[in-house]
Amino acid sequence: MKFNRVILAAVTAVGLIGSVEAGPAPYCIAVGGGFGSGGTTFVARQFQVPPANQCSPWAGYTKTSSTVVLNTSGSACLSEDGHVLTVGVSSVNPNWTGGAYAPDYIQICPEGVHCTSADLSVEHQPLAGHGIDLGFFGGSAEEITCTQSLLTLPNSHA
Repeated sequence: MKFNRVILAAVTAVGLIGSVEAGPAPYCIAVGGGFGSGGTTFVARQFQVPPANQCSPWAGYTKTSSTVVLNTSGSACLSEDGHVLTVGVSSVNPNWTGGAYAPDYIQICPEGVHCTSADLSVEHQPLAGHGIDLGFFGGSAEEITCTQSLLTLPNSHA
């Protein structure tokens, strides 16, 4: 009887561990080379790319230097074929934007998706191999791995 309880407990524990799903993780998009390379990086601390033909909220910040940080929010939508992620966000930092919101409209091919020349931005430019930010920061855009320097949020947001 004791042996059966031990087996039951072990099977239950394995079942619980096996059913744990990965939750949202940090997600970063570099624009114009990204933070540390003369550009900007958009960081959403808890984000999952939505399923095809759906949207997810985007909440986080934008880093342009070690102390220039803007609060950023909006939404991200994945196209019906799952090839193009469109992120529409607004960022603000009174020291940088004069109190106004700075809009960005970013289109990228998410990691693991092989865009083709048929996958076009709103400007009818191919997204294969790169994406685009048509907003305040503007320039080329790509999904990148979030590094510790991107995930470090300083006290001062100059």
